[in-house]
Amino acid sequence: MEIRSHSTFDRAEWSRLRSSVPLLLAEEELALLRGANEPMSIAEVEEICLPLVRLISLHVNAARSLAAVTDEFVGRASHARPFIVAIAGSVAVGKSTIARVLKLLLSRATDHPKVDLIATDGFLWPAEKLLRDGMMDRKGFPESYDVRRMIEFLAQARAGERASAPVYSHTSYDIVPGAFDVVEAPDILIFEGLNVLQIGDGVNRRHGPVFTAADFFDLSIFVDAEPDVIEQWYVDRFLLLQRTRMQDPESYFHHLAGASREEAVQFAQRLWQTVNLPNLLENILPTRQRADVIIHKRADHTADRLLLRRI
Repeated sequence: MEIRSHSTFDRAEWSRLRSSVPLLLAEEELALLRGANEPMSIAEVEEICLPLVRLISLHVNAARSLAAVTDEFVGRASHARPFIVAIAGSVAVGKSTIARVLKLLLSRATDHPKVDLIATDGFLWPAEKLLRDGMMDRKGFPESYDVRRMIEFLAQARAGERASAPVYSHTSYDIVPGAFDVVEAPDILIFEGLNVLQIGDGVNRRHGPVFTAADFFDLSIFVDAEPDVIEQWYVDRFLLLQRTRMQDPESYFHHLAGASREEAVQFAQRLWQTVNLPNLLENILPTRQRADVIIHKRADHTADRLLLRRI
């Protein structure tokens, strides 16, 4: 994969960019941050995530300096605003684990101790609306999100205001009524989801100014792998969840709890081929080049190369 707008680093080259950033994460803590079927190692944290922590920290400091210049120019008191990092990529590619690891590592730095993480799942339309509008088999596609609410959240967070995001349950496969994750003036906000780098927003353009989610991001990361590799990860994760979360009677997929391995594999492959792969090819992959950092992963879940947008 070569993208002319980005410089490419192999794993060893990227690892050296860590400089002196310390590893402030223990193995037992990492175990709690790993997602289902996401075997991130301490070596991956050291060689891939710590250089990212350094890059983000440098960008945060630069953004603060630039904001101070603007404040001085207009003659107002300096006002800190959250630095927003977007993490995009396919379902099952491991972006949620990377987001959680970065949140913890960044929060342990003295110059930006308050770090919040919000996943875009909370901005999906409730299952009732998806069913009513015939969009349940389009879940994860851009039209399945309440984009206006997402933009309002990002605008409030970027302005340093108190902002709340709905909570999504991966057990019930639906929005949790009356539950919200609240963000209030963090130093860094990590915003993670499938289509966060998309230009199209689904908002009616006849009603006032138009924004996209990407307008609010200071730095963006795309987690990448070959589609056939991601499919295998997706199926493996589905089988793991069948043995765990799907055993809960409240699980949306509880009807598969007792299915044979062959039946579960066929069901997962059908979901991948009819929903997740089309969304990846039509909506997610086309945004890859817009990311500041692209992390390409091998079939063993480890990163082999990273691409950094030339500035």
